[in-house]
Amino acid sequence: MTSDLPPWTVYIIRASDNSLYTGITTDMARRFQQHLEGAGAKYFHAGRRPEQVVYLEQLEDRSAASKREAHIKRLSRQEKLALCRLESKQ
Repeated sequence: MTSDLPPWTVYIIRASDNSLYTGITTDMARRFQQHLEGAGAKYFHAGRRPEQVVYLEQLEDRSAASKREAHIKRLSRQEKLALCRLESKQ
């Protein structure tokens, strides 16, 4: 059975200070705009601005996306960068 609901996306955004932010959404364009406007995560409130989406991974439901997000957040910066490089090659 297929779902009519939009897939969940795990994403990584490179910030203006070159840090990496990981989150989940069902609408990447809307979520990135929220981050730009300061209406998203507090991570982007204190002078840190979202610069570029560097990683996207679609999953079938919120549970899977949340688990994947938690896994990615536990990775080191170098491991996250390697994940982004793998994604850009595909």
